[in-house]
Amino acid sequence: MTDPTGDLDSKKRRQAAADQSGVKPPHSKSVPSMKSNLIIAIDGPSGAGKSTLGRMLARALNLLYIDTGSMYRAVALAVMESSVSATDNIAVGSLAARVDIDLQGDPDSLKVTLEGRDVSEQIRTEEVTEMSSIISTIPAVRRAMVARQRELGKRGAVLNGRDIGTVVFPDADVKFFLTAVPDERAQRRFSEEREQDHSASFEATFADMVERDRRDSTREDSPLKVAEGGIIVDSTGLSIDQVFARMMAVIEKQHGGEGMVAGESGVEGDGADDAGDAARPGS
Repeated sequence: MTDPTGDLDSKKRRQAAADQSGVKPPHSKSVPSMKSNLIIAIDGPSGAGKSTLGRMLARALNLLYIDTGSMYRAVALAVMESSVSATDNIAVGSLAARVDIDLQGDPDSLKVTLEGRDVSEQIRTEEVTEMSSIISTIPAVRRAMVARQRELGKRGAVLNGRDIGTVVFPDADVKFFLTAVPDERAQRRFSEEREQDHSASFEATFADMVERDRRDSTREDSPLKVAEGGIIVDSTGLSIDQVFARMMAVIEKQHGGEGMVAGESGVEGDGADDAGDAARPGS
């Protein structure tokens, strides 16, 4: 199953829908008077909406967006293109530590490069998704990625993943744990998969997601859990704008200045219009 992101095209469509529903670019409204190196961590299971909302928050706050899942996917692709066996933890960990992975571009058009070449679309295949799910459980791989994520994010960023608030940045300024009921998360993921594979079935998607949840929450190294001081946000039944408004309200309350009030980003808080339903969180 897919990890922190769905396919690139579906994400662009969701972003376009979010734009139409009223979410404005960061310069269209005054941005909160916050410190420039603010670090926002978003953890949660597959299908909770981490990537979609992470991009929206980064754009609204003029922060770097770091899609950590794409970094693991890039390592997975590197393993698949090499002679390294995915079952050789030492070799895979060594490869993860030396391979060149970079994230470029703004939140809405993030480009992932592997050894200097753009692999943004290659890493969205089902084969890479499955490999990523396997290699991301290897402690040496996670240590290599954590080091890179810390380096990238130290100047301020919005990061989404499964161990951001617990391991990567335990002292993050704001730590969210984004979730939703399993059935809804699976439906979001299934809708994305059907766009690429019309033979996909909801039952298979649901079973795959449940297994991924089990692996993520029970692995010995950096298991998925709510970080200390983390704020749980349940997106079940909510539009993307409603969840975004709740998260922005938390950030503003904890770290904002006088530049923005809740709802100023084009939404009206928890009572936001359901026009954003077409852009429900999906990753």
